[in-house]
Amino acid sequence: MTFTTFFALLLGGVITGTFGALLGLGGGVLLIPFLVLVLGIPIHEAIATSIIAVIATSSAGAAMNLERHTVNMRLGMLLEIGTVAGAILGGVTANLLSGAILTRLFAGLLLLVSLVMIRRARAQRGKEPIHTDGVLPGTFVDDATGETVRYTVKRIPGVLGVSFLAGNVSGLLGVGGGIFKVPAMNMISGIPIKAAAATSNFMIGVTAAASAFIYFANGHMNPIVNATAALGVLGGSYLGVRVSRKIHSGVLTWIFALVLLFISFELFTR
Repeated sequence: MTFTTFFALLLGGVITGTFGALLGLGGGVLLIPFLVLVLGIPIHEAIATSIIAVIATSSAGAAMNLERHTVNMRLGMLLEIGTVAGAILGGVTANLLSGAILTRLFAGLLLLVSLVMIRRARAQRGKEPIHTDGVLPGTFVDDATGETVRYTVKRIPGVLGVSFLAGNVSGLLGVGGGIFKVPAMNMISGIPIKAAAATSNFMIGVTAAASAFIYFANGHMNPIVNATAALGVLGGSYLGVRVSRKIHSGVLTWIFALVLLFISFELFTR
């Protein structure tokens, strides 16, 4: 590895780690396109690197979010049952598909989720509906507004099913499953976007670990690339969590949607 490649990989890790922790995506949704499009790393090796980076993001961001009480731990542990099962299945399936199919599948999923998020952001106009008639209540202080947000969780079976799908996508594409879990928790269960992102970040490390050994067994792990990317992502994760404290939830939703839309376009065109 040349110094230029090392620096690019480290910087890319910091950027993707920041957005990953900020949005609850784990960084894989940005790191994989960066590795494939910029550094020319094969898609399966890029996915394996992303899985290691996702574990690093979750480890760093979860600790800080738990301290702020933004994470709904009971919901996260419940949804992880379906997510881990899906991740193992996805890790096995990934090695049966070609890189071209994986890339197109990845781009299509990002496009779908981004369009749904944009539609919802326009309808809400920056105001999230909060439900208090569900289960698993949660409370956190939104540092951007100074308000104490109290909410409950609705339609758990629906979001549990989406979590299984998210776990499958995580094992298949190495993205941590956050591209599905965050919108699902926000739109199906009515959880505020900040709590959804923090809870997703709490879960993604376990999800990624469930499929990491499959990529290792198939020889897709590159220790030097993995370690460099994870180091950058780890630093970016701390920055992302700090930024999330000050940003408004409506702005966070738009950032989430536009980032996914941009990456989807890049993958489709290239």
